[in-house]
Amino acid sequence: MELPEEIAAMRAGVGDPGALLGEFRRAVVLVPRVGGDRLLARSFGGVRWILAFTDEGALARFALGGGGAPGEQWEYVSVLGARLLDVVIPALDGPTGVAVDIADEDGSMLFPPVPGIVPDEVAVGAGSGEGA
Repeated sequence: MELPEEIAAMRAGVGDPGALLGEFRRAVVLVPRVGGDRLLARSFGGVRWILAFTDEGALARFALGGGGAPGEQWEYVSVLGARLLDVVIPALDGPTGVAVDIADEDGSMLFPPVPGIVPDEVAVGAGSGEGA
């Protein structure tokens, strides 16, 4: 299955968390850039969430619902989910996860900064003291 189908299965209560994470790690997602080289993120509950989208349609729905003007161009990068989890998040300060397709009420998914999703050294609750 592709990432949107894995998300749908999880939301329906019939998905496999391991399959969902594996598909996210293999998926190429789109992440808007702001200020030149920063990735678009929002903070909620003490966690920074990198905003990622499964396709340009999902990104456009967010842009229109999130204050973007019709026809406004959004710069973005294409990146593997694994690279976000294994390289980008460890390079940032503070707990950081990934929020996928947040403008799609029935198609969104969070990948929180917990052991098994992000590297243990930056995971919240990993017991290492670093991310906790």
